[in-house]
Order: sequence, then C-alpha cells, then structure tokens
Amino acid sequence: MTETSSVMDESSVIIRGPSTAIAQTPERAILVGIEHSSDQWSLESSLAELERLVDTDGAVVVATTSQRLEAPNPRTFVGSGKAEEIAALARQFHADLVVFDDELTPSQQTNLERIVDRNVKIIDRTALILDIFALHATSKEGRLQVRLAQNQYLLPRLRGMWAHLASNRMGGGVGSRFGEGESQLEVDRRMVRKRITAIRRELAHLTKVRALQRETRYGNGVFKVALAGYTNAGKSSLLNALTDAQVLSYDKLFATLDSTTRRLTLPEGRELTLSDTVGFIKKLPTTLIEAFKSTLDEIAGADLILHVIDASSAEYEEQIEAVDEVLEQIGAESIPRILVFNKSDLIDQNGKQALCARYPHCILVSAQERYGLDELIKAISQAAAARGRAMEVLIPYEKGNLISLAHERCHIISKSHEAEGTKLSMVVDRFYEKLFEAYQI
Repeated sequence: MTETSSVMDESSVIIRGPSTAIAQTPERAILVGIEHSSDQWSLESSLAELERLVDTDGAVVVATTSQRLEAPNPRTFVGSGKAEEIAALARQFHADLVVFDDELTPSQQTNLERIVDRNVKIIDRTALILDIFALHATSKEGRLQVRLAQNQYLLPRLRGMWAHLASNRMGGGVGSRFGEGESQLEVDRRMVRKRITAIRRELAHLTKVRALQRETRYGNGVFKVALAGYTNAGKSSLLNALTDAQVLSYDKLFATLDSTTRRLTLPEGRELTLSDTVGFIKKLPTTLIEAFKSTLDEIAGADLILHVIDASSAEYEEQIEAVDEVLEQIGAESIPRILVFNKSDLIDQNGKQALCARYPHCILVSAQERYGLDELIKAISQAAAARGRAMEVLIPYEKGNLISLAHERCHIISKSHEAEGTKLSMVVDRFYEKLFEAYQI
C-alpha cells in the first residue's frame, strides 16, 4: 500500500492506495485528526489506532488528513478551510464516511454534514467504538450494555442523527448499528429516554443475577484474579494459556466484550478464579464505562489485577496510563496488581532488559509461545499467599473435609502424617482462619 503526503499550512493529507483482493466492497473512509501541543499521544499513533478501529469495523481507509490547532473550532471542529478540503477529498475518493479522531458535538456534526456531501456519513471515534461493540457483543447483557451506551450517545444528537436514520444508506456498514431497524418516528427524545429506562431496568435485573453469582464466588473465599489491559494486549490469549479456557482470541480490537471467568489450580493445589474482561482504549467513551459497570465490577472486586501490556507496542507507556485512568474511574486503583508484558517474543533482548530495568517487578510472558507462564503463576501464588496468615495445624483424620479445604483454598508449605492426624504448615486465607484456629499447634 503506497502513501503520499502533502503539507498545506499547518495541515497534512495522506492518500492511501486502494486495497486489493476484497471479495465484498468495503466502505471507504477518510480519517481526520487534530494535533494539540498538549497531547501525550502522537497524532501519527492516534490516527494509526483509529485506522485499526475502522478496519475492525469492516471499512478501508482511503485518505487521512490532519490539522494542527490549539483548540477545536466550535462550529466545525476543524477550520473552515479544512472542512472544505475534507468535502473535496470525499468527492475525490468517493468516500462513504468521514471519521474524526475526537468526539464531535451535535452542532459540529450537523454543520459538517452541511459542508460535506449528504451521502457521506460523519462520525467520531466514540460512534465508531460503539459500532464495533455492537458488532462484537454476543451475550444478552453485552448487547443491552451496548444499546444503553448507544442511546445515551444518541440522545443529544437526535437532530444530527435524524437524517442518517431516515435514509437508506444507514441500512448497513460502519456506524449503521444505531437503532437498527427502527423508524424515524421512534427516534425522538421521549422514545429514546423511554428506551434508556427500559434497558436500564433490564440490565438491573441481569446485574442482580451477576451480583449473586459474584457473591457466591466471593463468599467461598476463593482468591480472585482479574485480567485488565489495553485492547488487543492479549488478555484472552493469556487466559487460554493459563486455563485452557478456549476463549475467542484473534488480532482485532475489542474481540472480547463479555467477561469470562475460569478456575485456575496453582501448583500447591490452591484454586483461584481468573476473569477476562473488555479491553480499554484511550478516549474510552464514558457512556461505555457506565454501561459496562457490572462487567467491570469483575475487576473492581478482584483481589489481584494482572495488568496485561503489549510489549511489542511502541505506545505501551501511554497504554499503561490509559488503563490506569480507567482503573481509577471504576475504583480499582488500590487493588494490588502485577504488570505482565505479553508478546515479549516479539521484542529483542535489549528491549526485554529495558522493560525489566524500568519496571523491576514486571513479568515478561508470551501467551502464544507459552513463555514465562511458570514465573507468572509463581507471582500469582505469592500474591495469594501474602493475603493469608501462616499457621501450623494438626487436623484429626476424621476431619477430612478440612484437609481437602486446606489443599483447595490455602497454600500448603509442608505436610506430614502423625498418629493424631495430618500436620500442615500452611498459609491460610483470612476468610478461613477461624475454621483452622481450633486445630492450631
């Protein structure tokens, strides 16, 4: 794929060649970004991620344009000259949609639609992410969470979205899963508010069910580990490698939306749970964080977080910061965590040494090559043991249930068979201390 670029004032345009060997003609997208002097992420990396999002949603990028501004134009987000340039690019490359890297206000979207051809959809990063979530949601709860976020996003934009929902071009493709199959009359403020209320009511019921399931797990004292990380860092692959969970895993952004919990047995016999959840991304819409709260509670209620990072990403530092921000938003910032650099097989020895020097307690793994998993399991075991209390007990042989419980829920250091019973030196989770105190030596 060839690229050419031209610089015009403080803006730039990158033209991309047509893709080949496509069985079904995808929608053609133009990406638009603004470079701010205060941005932590480079414009190039941000637009590269936006292109991956567009690819995940089934479209192809035909051109990218950007502009350096200290602040977005309140009327059209970009300058008036750049808006006309975008319209010209859309005509030149027969674009189906224009995707902005930042969230547009309803008025900005409306004004841009007046400037650009009405047959071209104008969407922003938030709408694109919501569309991807709609595409990937499989469970009933996941679909409801996406619908809630979509309607919350749609409510202030009814005027701008009205033409999209009324036209035939919203019958399919990127950005089209907003209120799919609904008529124009249904999309008004009153109906959207009613829809939001109904979805919240249904989600509340499912949340109660999930909470009961969670309380059952929490109530049995099982040590809970949650996988968190930037999207496509390899959390599902790591879950599969550790537990043989056979969870869907492929090289796409937001491949996993629904949380998955599996049981993991440590070498000393202790059992714990390992939960995989939706990946994070920079500029993650607040509506999604709110809608997926019950799913994200798997992280907030964990005893340990495995923060999975793509070691091969050039933006891993910024990705770590983005994940930390979301963890703080959901109240999980104080939970102990282990930094796990996945895909470490894709970096050289110097890169590995640099990571270990900067993050002394991190663990380098490769879920694909099953490298470093033993070290990770050892670190999880140590974290679980650190929450407990060292005890030496002598359990009568007739109390076989307690011996089984010790093997399943505690960290056994040594074991011997005495005349009076089984002698155990172990680390006992606080949840089970009282059960073993009567037999303490």
